Amino acid sequence: MKALDKHLYTNYFIAAVWFINGLFCKVLNLVPRHQQIVEQILGISQGRFITITIGLLETGMALWIISRLWSRVNAITQISIIATMNLLEFLLVPELLLWGKANALFALLFIVVIYFNEFVLNKQEAYKA
Repeated sequence: MKALDKHLYTNYFIAAVWFINGLFCKVLNLVPRHQQIVEQILGISQGRFITITIGLLETGMALWIISRLWSRVNAITQISIIATMNLLEFLLVPELLLWGKANALFALLFIVVIYFNEFVLNKQEAYKA
């Protein structure tokens, strides 16, 4: 499989993760635990609006990924958001995470995938052009 194909398929995978977490888990509230996490971290009792807003922003991230506009800025933004979000969750609400503190390992793996996709596979694609 060519680097371009790997890069595109990985882009779609990454976008799908953001889309599913944003739309289904947060906006449609199919995973209520996400709202509980928001409420506990922010110390509020009604976090629905903020959870929906976060979900819409995550859905927007998926669209940004698919657009391939400013892809390096996008990758750095994703990595920063994932690292920050997961550090807060790890420190403040590990009991609400699907795999507890082990969630950090999955976040790190996702960060590595994003980095590899943008700064290794995409670089290979640029050199072949």
